Amino acid sequence: MSKAELIRLAVIVFLIGMLEALCRTGIIPTITAIPPSAMFEALFKILASGKFNQDIAVTLRNVSVAITAAMLVGIVLGTLLQSLPAVRRIFDPLFATYYAVPMYAFYPLLIVVLGLGDLPQIAIGFLLAVVAVLLNTLNGLDRVPPVLLKTAQVHRLGLIRTALKVRLPFAAPYIFTGFKLAVAYSFIGVIGAEFITSNRGIGYEIAFAYNNFDNRVMYPMILLVLMVVITVNMSLHHWEKRLMERRLR
Repeated sequence: MSKAELIRLAVIVFLIGMLEALCRTGIIPTITAIPPSAMFEALFKILASGKFNQDIAVTLRNVSVAITAAMLVGIVLGTLLQSLPAVRRIFDPLFATYYAVPMYAFYPLLIVVLGLGDLPQIAIGFLLAVVAVLLNTLNGLDRVPPVLLKTAQVHRLGLIRTALKVRLPFAAPYIFTGFKLAVAYSFIGVIGAEFITSNRGIGYEIAFAYNNFDNRVMYPMILLVLMVVITVNMSLHHWEKRLMERRLR
Protein backbone atom coordinates (compact mmCIF):
# COMPACT_ATOMS: atom_id res chain seq x y z
CA MET A 1 0.00 0.00 0.00
CA SER A 2 1.16 3.54 -0.74
CA LYS A 3 1.68 6.11 1.99
CA ALA A 4 -1.52 7.94 0.98
CA GLU A 5 -3.54 4.73 1.17
CA LEU A 6 -2.12 3.91 4.61
CA ILE A 7 -2.99 7.39 5.88
CA ARG A 8 -6.51 7.10 4.43
CA LEU A 9 -6.98 3.71 6.09
CA ALA A 10 -5.65 5.03 9.41
CA VAL A 11 -8.07 7.98 9.32
CA ILE A 12 -11.03 5.69 8.58
CA VAL A 13 -10.06 3.29 11.38
CA PHE A 14 -9.63 6.21 13.79
CA LEU A 15 -13.06 7.68 12.94
CA ILE A 16 -14.76 4.29 13.28
CA GLY A 17 -13.01 3.76 16.62
CA MET A 18 -14.11 7.18 17.84
CA LEU A 19 -17.72 6.50 16.87
CA GLU A 20 -17.56 3.11 18.57
CA ALA A 21 -16.23 4.68 21.77
CA LEU A 22 -18.78 7.52 21.76
CA CYS A 23 -21.66 5.07 21.28
CA ARG A 24 -20.38 2.56 23.86
CA THR A 25 -19.88 5.22 26.52
CA GLY A 26 -23.37 6.66 25.98
CA ILE A 27 -22.17 10.06 24.78
CA ILE A 28 -24.11 9.30 21.60
CA PRO A 29 -27.40 7.73 22.75
CA THR A 30 -28.58 4.44 21.24
CA ILE A 31 -31.70 6.12 19.88
CA THR A 32 -29.42 8.37 17.79
CA ALA A 33 -26.87 5.83 16.55
CA ILE A 34 -25.58 2.36 17.31
CA PRO A 35 -21.89 1.37 17.47
CA PRO A 36 -20.23 0.36 14.18
CA SER A 37 -19.64 -3.14 15.55
CA ALA A 38 -23.39 -3.46 16.19
CA MET A 39 -24.05 -2.21 12.63
CA PHE A 40 -21.87 -4.96 11.16
CA GLU A 41 -23.44 -7.56 13.43
CA ALA A 42 -26.97 -6.48 12.50
CA LEU A 43 -26.06 -6.40 8.79
CA PHE A 44 -24.74 -9.96 8.99
CA LYS A 45 -27.97 -11.11 10.64
CA ILE A 46 -30.09 -9.31 8.04
CA LEU A 47 -28.19 -10.87 5.13
CA ALA A 48 -28.20 -14.31 6.78
CA SER A 49 -31.95 -14.19 7.41
CA GLY A 50 -32.73 -13.20 3.82
CA LYS A 51 -35.48 -10.90 5.10
CA PHE A 52 -34.59 -8.03 2.79
CA ASN A 53 -33.07 -9.96 -0.10
CA GLN A 54 -35.85 -8.97 -2.48
CA ASP A 55 -35.52 -5.29 -1.57
CA ILE A 56 -31.75 -5.43 -2.03
CA ALA A 57 -32.10 -7.19 -5.37
CA VAL A 58 -34.65 -4.64 -6.64
CA THR A 59 -32.45 -1.67 -5.73
CA LEU A 60 -29.28 -3.19 -7.18
CA ARG A 61 -31.12 -4.06 -10.40
CA ASN A 62 -32.55 -0.56 -10.79
CA VAL A 63 -29.20 1.04 -10.05
CA SER A 64 -27.48 -1.25 -12.59
CA VAL A 65 -30.01 -0.27 -15.27
CA ALA A 66 -29.57 3.44 -14.46
CA ILE A 67 -25.76 3.16 -14.62
CA THR A 68 -25.80 1.23 -17.88
CA ALA A 69 -28.21 3.67 -19.53
CA ALA A 70 -26.23 6.68 -18.26
CA MET A 71 -22.95 5.25 -19.58
CA LEU A 72 -24.35 4.45 -23.02
CA VAL A 73 -26.25 7.72 -23.48
CA GLY A 74 -23.52 9.86 -21.91
CA ILE A 75 -20.73 8.43 -24.08
CA VAL A 76 -22.77 8.62 -27.29
CA LEU A 77 -23.99 12.18 -26.65
CA GLY A 78 -20.52 13.29 -25.55
CA THR A 79 -18.98 11.92 -28.73
CA LEU A 80 -21.63 13.59 -30.89
CA LEU A 81 -21.37 16.96 -29.13
CA GLN A 82 -17.57 16.94 -29.37
CA SER A 83 -17.95 16.53 -33.13
CA LEU A 84 -20.47 19.39 -33.33
CA PRO A 85 -18.85 22.50 -31.76
CA ALA A 86 -21.74 24.83 -32.62
CA VAL A 87 -24.29 22.58 -30.90
CA ARG A 88 -21.97 22.10 -27.94
CA ARG A 89 -21.70 25.85 -27.40
CA ILE A 90 -25.49 25.99 -27.09
CA PHE A 91 -25.62 23.27 -24.43
CA ASP A 92 -22.50 24.14 -22.41
CA PRO A 93 -24.30 26.70 -20.18
CA LEU A 94 -27.03 24.14 -19.51
CA PHE A 95 -24.49 21.52 -18.44
CA ALA A 96 -22.82 24.04 -16.13
CA THR A 97 -26.08 24.59 -14.21
CA TYR A 98 -27.55 21.10 -14.58
CA TYR A 99 -26.96 19.97 -11.00
CA ALA A 100 -28.56 23.12 -9.62
CA VAL A 101 -31.91 21.67 -10.75
CA PRO A 102 -33.60 19.56 -8.02
CA MET A 103 -34.27 16.34 -9.94
CA TYR A 104 -36.74 15.04 -7.36
CA ALA A 105 -39.05 17.93 -8.28
CA PHE A 106 -39.73 16.03 -11.51
CA TYR A 107 -40.58 12.79 -9.69
CA PRO A 108 -44.40 13.38 -9.75
CA LEU A 109 -44.16 14.05 -13.50
CA LEU A 110 -42.12 10.89 -14.01
CA ILE A 111 -44.76 8.90 -12.11
CA VAL A 112 -47.48 10.29 -14.40
CA VAL A 113 -45.45 9.50 -17.52
CA LEU A 114 -43.82 6.20 -16.49
CA GLY A 115 -46.25 4.82 -13.91
CA LEU A 116 -45.79 3.66 -10.32
CA GLY A 117 -43.29 0.88 -11.03
CA ASP A 118 -39.51 0.96 -10.99
CA LEU A 119 -39.10 3.17 -14.07
CA PRO A 120 -39.42 6.54 -12.27
CA GLN A 121 -36.69 5.52 -9.81
CA ILE A 122 -34.45 4.34 -12.65
CA ALA A 123 -35.14 7.62 -14.49
CA ILE A 124 -34.05 9.71 -11.47
CA GLY A 125 -30.84 7.70 -11.15
CA PHE A 126 -30.23 8.05 -14.88
CA LEU A 127 -30.86 11.81 -14.92
CA LEU A 128 -28.42 12.37 -12.06
CA ALA A 129 -25.70 10.19 -13.60
CA VAL A 130 -25.85 10.86 -17.33
CA VAL A 131 -24.46 14.41 -17.33
CA ALA A 132 -21.49 13.37 -15.18
CA VAL A 133 -20.64 10.74 -17.80
CA LEU A 134 -21.23 13.18 -20.65
CA LEU A 135 -19.02 15.92 -19.17
CA ASN A 136 -16.16 13.54 -18.41
CA THR A 137 -16.43 12.05 -21.90
CA LEU A 138 -16.16 15.55 -23.38
CA ASN A 139 -13.25 16.30 -21.07
CA GLY A 140 -11.39 13.24 -22.32
CA LEU A 141 -12.21 13.77 -25.99
CA ASP A 142 -11.00 17.38 -25.82
CA ARG A 143 -7.55 16.07 -24.88
CA VAL A 144 -7.06 13.75 -27.86
CA PRO A 145 -3.79 14.86 -29.56
CA PRO A 146 -4.33 16.30 -33.06
CA VAL A 147 -1.65 13.96 -34.43
CA LEU A 148 -3.85 10.96 -33.63
CA LEU A 149 -6.80 12.53 -35.44
CA LYS A 150 -4.62 13.33 -38.45
CA THR A 151 -3.40 9.72 -38.47
CA ALA A 152 -7.01 8.56 -38.47
CA GLN A 153 -7.73 10.85 -41.43
CA VAL A 154 -4.74 9.47 -43.31
CA HIS A 155 -6.08 5.96 -42.81
CA ARG A 156 -9.59 7.14 -43.81
CA LEU A 157 -11.24 5.68 -40.73
CA GLY A 158 -14.37 7.83 -40.87
CA LEU A 159 -16.18 9.43 -37.92
CA ILE A 160 -17.50 6.25 -36.28
CA ARG A 161 -14.30 4.22 -36.62
CA THR A 162 -12.22 7.21 -35.48
CA ALA A 163 -14.40 7.50 -32.38
CA LEU A 164 -14.21 3.78 -31.61
CA LYS A 165 -10.52 3.25 -32.39
CA VAL A 166 -8.91 6.59 -31.51
CA ARG A 167 -11.05 9.08 -29.57
CA LEU A 168 -12.77 6.86 -27.00
CA PRO A 169 -9.73 4.66 -26.22
CA PHE A 170 -7.65 7.78 -25.53
CA ALA A 171 -10.44 9.27 -23.38
CA ALA A 172 -10.94 6.01 -21.43
CA PRO A 173 -9.41 7.26 -18.12
CA TYR A 174 -11.74 10.26 -18.13
CA ILE A 175 -14.70 8.04 -19.00
CA PHE A 176 -13.76 5.86 -16.03
CA THR A 177 -14.06 8.94 -13.83
CA GLY A 178 -17.54 9.48 -15.23
CA PHE A 179 -18.31 5.81 -14.55
CA LYS A 180 -17.33 6.18 -10.88
CA LEU A 181 -19.49 9.28 -10.55
CA ALA A 182 -22.36 7.50 -12.31
CA VAL A 183 -22.23 4.72 -9.71
CA ALA A 184 -22.54 7.20 -6.83
CA TYR A 185 -25.19 9.36 -8.50
CA SER A 186 -27.29 6.37 -9.57
CA PHE A 187 -27.35 5.01 -6.02
CA ILE A 188 -28.32 8.44 -4.71
CA GLY A 189 -31.04 8.84 -7.32
CA VAL A 190 -32.61 5.40 -7.03
CA ILE A 191 -32.47 5.12 -3.24
CA GLY A 192 -33.66 8.70 -2.81
CA ALA A 193 -36.62 8.01 -5.11
CA GLU A 194 -37.44 4.87 -3.11
CA PHE A 195 -37.79 7.11 -0.06
CA ILE A 196 -40.71 8.95 -1.67
CA THR A 197 -43.36 6.57 -3.00
CA SER A 198 -41.86 3.10 -3.44
CA ASN A 199 -43.09 0.15 -1.38
CA ARG A 200 -39.90 -1.87 -1.78
CA GLY A 201 -36.16 -1.44 -2.12
CA ILE A 202 -33.31 -0.44 0.17
CA GLY A 203 -34.45 3.19 0.25
CA TYR A 204 -37.95 2.16 1.32
CA GLU A 205 -36.59 -0.05 4.11
CA ILE A 206 -34.28 2.72 5.35
CA ALA A 207 -37.15 5.23 5.38
CA PHE A 208 -39.47 2.75 7.11
CA ALA A 209 -36.83 1.99 9.76
CA TYR A 210 -36.17 5.71 10.26
CA ASN A 211 -39.83 6.48 10.83
CA ASN A 212 -40.03 3.65 13.37
CA PHE A 213 -36.73 4.49 15.15
CA ASP A 214 -35.38 1.07 14.16
CA ASN A 215 -31.64 1.79 14.13
CA ARG A 216 -30.77 -1.91 13.85
CA VAL A 217 -32.25 -1.91 10.37
CA MET A 218 -31.60 1.64 9.20
CA TYR A 219 -27.87 1.83 9.90
CA PRO A 220 -27.01 -1.69 8.62
CA MET A 221 -28.85 -0.94 5.34
CA ILE A 222 -26.96 2.35 4.99
CA LEU A 223 -23.75 0.43 5.72
CA LEU A 224 -24.64 -2.07 3.00
CA VAL A 225 -25.02 0.73 0.45
CA LEU A 226 -21.68 2.23 1.48
CA MET A 227 -19.93 -1.14 1.20
CA VAL A 228 -21.35 -1.82 -2.27
CA VAL A 229 -20.45 1.63 -3.60
CA ILE A 230 -16.95 1.54 -2.09
CA THR A 231 -16.32 -1.96 -3.49
CA VAL A 232 -17.45 -0.97 -6.99
CA ASN A 233 -15.48 2.27 -7.00
CA MET A 234 -12.33 0.62 -5.64
CA SER A 235 -12.59 -2.02 -8.37
CA LEU A 236 -12.98 0.68 -11.01
CA HIS A 237 -10.05 2.61 -9.50
CA HIS A 238 -7.85 -0.49 -9.68
CA TRP A 239 -8.92 -1.10 -13.29
CA GLU A 240 -8.22 2.55 -14.13
CA LYS A 241 -4.71 2.34 -12.63
CA ARG A 242 -3.91 -0.74 -14.70
CA LEU A 243 -5.16 1.03 -17.81
CA MET A 244 -2.93 4.03 -17.10
CA GLU A 245 0.08 1.79 -16.42
CA ARG A 246 -0.39 0.09 -19.79
CA ARG A 247 -0.61 3.49 -21.49
CA LEU A 248 2.64 4.71 -19.87
CA ARG A 249 4.65 1.66 -20.95
